[in-house]
Amino acid sequence: MLAAEKARGDGIDAVAIMTPNDTHYPVSVAALDAGLDVICDKPVTHDFAQARDLVARTARAGRIFAVAHGYSAYPMTRYARELVRDGALGRLRLVQVEYIQSGMATRVEDGPQSNRFRWILDSQRSGLALVMSAIGCHAQHLATFVTGREVGRVVADVGTLLPGRKVVDYVSALIALGDGTRGTYTVTQAAAGGENDIRLRVYGDDGVLDWSHREPSYLRVAMQGEQVRTVTRGDPFLPPAIVALGRSPRGHPEGLREAFANLYGEVAQERMARTLGETPPSYPYPRIEDGAHTMAFIEACLRSSASGRWEEVARD
Repeated sequence: MLAAEKARGDGIDAVAIMTPNDTHYPVSVAALDAGLDVICDKPVTHDFAQARDLVARTARAGRIFAVAHGYSAYPMTRYARELVRDGALGRLRLVQVEYIQSGMATRVEDGPQSNRFRWILDSQRSGLALVMSAIGCHAQHLATFVTGREVGRVVADVGTLLPGRKVVDYVSALIALGDGTRGTYTVTQAAAGGENDIRLRVYGDDGVLDWSHREPSYLRVAMQGEQVRTVTRGDPFLPPAIVALGRSPRGHPEGLREAFANLYGEVAQERMARTLGETPPSYPYPRIEDGAHTMAFIEACLRSSASGRWEEVARD
């Protein structure tokens, strides 16, 4: 398909990759080699080495490579990022991120196997650690996206909550960001009764930001010694770029689909600007470099769980 499109005068400009995990890398390579921009599902590759290769290929080809971390495109997570960057919290002290889910709270591997479940339950296809490939990468990226800091070191517990399970369904870790900010990280797909519940709290010298996916249109801002505020998507004092990420007046529900649409819209705007010879807008959507850091983080967690020690997260 990619070769045929490349040969067409009216061929496609970009490709979205939403295939099983073990195909992300080869399809991405083929797309970049065909001169296409890429929006790829997570994880971008099987390991850090492949991710570094995609970083290099993207740079050589001068292409756009976005990663589909939808949680980073909610208006309130973007606003939290701006507050941190503007120094509203002061020096960062602590970041706490978790993603709790019940998708594998029962022995799904003993039930009927769809095509999707067959590759998910195959560790050679789903990735180095299933829970990290499925949801943990979202939690890690959200923490680094909002704080503006990569993870530097980690000490992790990687395993399963269901006895006898062959794929990883639980990871909990202490993390240290690049500047020394401390943090905690917990993800699992085996929490009975849980939902797709991702939550981020960022503490600084002067206060805390608290965002929950259960109420994605709201950001709790609690500054030390001040009244707690709840900022709402669409509040008139928000920066225009944040307001533009919403589509309907306050009170109308918006969610993950709209967040994904924000990512796709930003990539399209950058693509059009390049085509027209204009200066591309500076959007903060996740890029292949972010995907590579995620793979380095996963590998560091696995090394730490095996060694029982703090492990450094590799850098590009």
